[in-house]
Amino acid sequence: MNPVELKYNKDHEYARVEGNVVTFGITDHAQESLGDVVFVELPDEGSTVTVGKSYGTVESVKAVSDITASVSGKVVGVNTLVMDTPELLNSDPYGEGWLIKVEADDLSALDSMMSAEEYETFLAQEEH
Repeated sequence: MNPVELKYNKDHEYARVEGNVVTFGITDHAQESLGDVVFVELPDEGSTVTVGKSYGTVESVKAVSDITASVSGKVVGVNTLVMDTPELLNSDPYGEGWLIKVEADDLSALDSMMSAEEYETFLAQEEH
């Protein structure tokens, strides 16, 4: 099950909102599709990300995938642990495998994201 407190997009990425700080990551479905993650490229703390634009990549044995920002803002946290130990994306995508934390300029971009229930429905439709 996908955690109910998160927001999800069609690229199988999630956003965890705490005040105006948003944590980005990839979903359990994404890590399953990718297979074993071998490399993660993330921006530096203090840099800025733009909603809908790529901020890094996740490389697996199968593919290299861009990861896109759910909100625009300043990067206030980078999970260097996941860069050193990329398999955390496979073992704990919603916990230790988070990617970056962004101080959001505007949270309204999250309104277009899906709830956990909507995301489950999206996944079910995608499989058919």
